[in-house]
Amino acid sequence: MRHNSNFYTTMDVKKLRRSNDKILAGVCGGIGEYLEVDPTIIRVVYAVLSVCMAAFPGLILYILLMAIMPAPERKSEDKC
Repeated sequence: MRHNSNFYTTMDVKKLRRSNDKILAGVCGGIGEYLEVDPTIIRVVYAVLSVCMAAFPGLILYILLMAIMPAPERKSEDKC
């Protein structure tokens, strides 16, 4: 099987990163943008699951994702 070396250069690769559309740290907004789903839906599902799991695992997961996910890309007009 022959591999095309230009595969990743021609393909638009999505990256999971925190979002500028944020309430706390942009984790749920980033997941929503990555999955192409409204971030509000992700936030509601995350909140419901966190409450159902007594909130503690959900809080730890959010803090881990906040530390692991890269910051959002800055737009060209934001740069000085």
